Amino acid sequence: MDDYRASMRFALRAMADVTGTILVPAFVAALLGKFLDARYGTGRILFAVLLTLTFLATAFILVKKVRQYAKEYQKLIAP
Repeated sequence: MDDYRASMRFALRAMADVTGTILVPAFVAALLGKFLDARYGTGRILFAVLLTLTFLATAFILVKKVRQYAKEYQKLIAP
């Protein structure tokens, strides 16, 4: 039963972390891009640029986090 609880805690923590890593930067970039486009009258250019840069940065961060979680998971399931 302890192994099950530890596995569930690990899964929920990893899911929350990965979800936050994707959603928070994208949300902030979208709001900031929309604000800057309205302020400088650039159409949707800054919005698109910020979201693209955020997407690329998030991809690199996710790869690093997934590798870290893979190592933690291997330690969790090791006898």
